[in-house]
Amino acid sequence: MVLQEISQALQSGDVNGVKQGVQQALNSNIEPRVVLYQGLLSAMETVGVKFKNNEVFVPEVLIAARAMNAGMELLKPKLAETGVEPIGSVVLGTVRGDLHDIGKNLVRMMLEGAGLSVFDLGVDVSAQQFVAAIQKHNPEIVGLSALLTTTMGEMKSVIEAIEAAGLRGKVKIMVGGAPVTSKFAQEIGADLYAKDAAEASFEAKKLVG
Repeated sequence: MVLQEISQALQSGDVNGVKQGVQQALNSNIEPRVVLYQGLLSAMETVGVKFKNNEVFVPEVLIAARAMNAGMELLKPKLAETGVEPIGSVVLGTVRGDLHDIGKNLVRMMLEGAGLSVFDLGVDVSAQQFVAAIQKHNPEIVGLSALLTTTMGEMKSVIEAIEAAGLRGKVKIMVGGAPVTSKFAQEIGADLYAKDAAEASFEAKKLVG
């Protein structure tokens, strides 16, 4: 079954295998939605579960995500034609003063793998940039990342700016990064703390579900 082949290829990070599988599925008139959910997203979810259980590690997740993105490139135009919408959207960024992006990029890939649309603002993102992105994209979730203890306080500034702009009731705020804890997340008024990218995607999916 071609969907199983896509799933296997994705889990092993075989970019060409995923592309060939997706093309073959489309040529066989399998619905783009089915290819997305049963081929790509279910496979990425399996990778997420393995990552959570320490059966695979960051390099394997990055390779699998790259394979998924290659399949998505082929699928996106077809999904748009058939009107398949993402399950929700997330504005994501590393807070001002912090230039770390590997963790954030991993979160983005896992969120996309869960079927969410992600607006990635990059690194060193100011509170006002987050506010502007919420106004522009109207996401359900805002994800804040920090890897330095010195920039953790910036997360609180972002939440305060979102409140000041009158947008706090519209979004759920998820925070993460090496020095961040669930206690800190509660203290600054975040809705959710995710200890790693797999947890971020599971929790985000629950929030929009």
